[in-house]
Amino acid sequence: MLRFLVRRSLGAVVILFLLSIVTFLLFFGMPRDPALLMCGKTCTPANLENLHRVLGLDKPIPEQYWIFLKNLVMGSDDFAQGPCPAPCFGYSYHSNEQVWGTLMDRLPTTLSLTLGGAVCFLIIGLGTGLIAAWKRGTLVDKTFTAGAMVISSMQIYFLGPLALAILVYQTHVFDKPAYNEFTENPAAWFGGLIIPWVVLSTIFASQYTRMARSSMIEQLQEEHVRTARAKGMSRRYVFFRYAWRGSLIPIVTIFGIDLGSLLGGAIITEYTFGLPGLGRLAVESVFFSDLPLLLGVMLFSATMILLCNIVVDAAYAFIDPRVRLA
Repeated sequence: MLRFLVRRSLGAVVILFLLSIVTFLLFFGMPRDPALLMCGKTCTPANLENLHRVLGLDKPIPEQYWIFLKNLVMGSDDFAQGPCPAPCFGYSYHSNEQVWGTLMDRLPTTLSLTLGGAVCFLIIGLGTGLIAAWKRGTLVDKTFTAGAMVISSMQIYFLGPLALAILVYQTHVFDKPAYNEFTENPAAWFGGLIIPWVVLSTIFASQYTRMARSSMIEQLQEEHVRTARAKGMSRRYVFFRYAWRGSLIPIVTIFGIDLGSLLGGAIITEYTFGLPGLGRLAVESVFFSDLPLLLGVMLFSATMILLCNIVVDAAYAFIDPRVRLA
């Protein structure tokens, strides 16, 4: 297990290194000059040249990239805004604040949205999928399967505004979605995120319903499950003791990808409900041509996805004893 984790971690570092290079090159391929955007309408050539020097944009691209890597690992005291401890992504071109501090400020919103939504769509999706598999061929199975197919064709940018229009602006059942600190007011935290959770879980639960159903039906055809039934074990015991455990691997795989993506920033969800999370920050960094912020969001999001994939791969050995990690 330790060898596997070390190997996967080293692979993740290489991926992050390559991703940072690609992001750097794409940024400098954009037609907009970030210094020109910061300079304003009354910009003079002298002011623009000074901004290029302050931001380090007057240096060759390889040198800028090397400085970025060195600051990321060791931190730096060379910034005009002040010291920047490791991990140092630098200071935002737009807000003049430390990128790492901005990421940490936005992370609780995305974390609350992701974990709450994940709990909801796992409970709903796996529950309805198991019921559909248990009642295979019945009206219940057909209803759940058809409902999952219909909902899976919808998108957040459709269900989100629809939920806001009905539940907030017309019926006033819920308050407008907003993020509140859990430690300050748990009730306000829950109430401000319940609509995003419901919409997010509705979209994802349909996928898990179909996946859990098909995986369970496939497992019920396996040799060891049929052998257990032939030995006289009850259908309920075989269903939950043998088939259920074996059906978890594809579900855990997709869950790891979904969770990592959501932790990296649920862009459409956060924009739809006006939540100040990492997804919204990613769009802002592109809009303002903010290279330090863009690199910070990209690398942080990629790290979340890679970590979730490593954890999922390690979990295989616990779910299925037949799996061996090399």
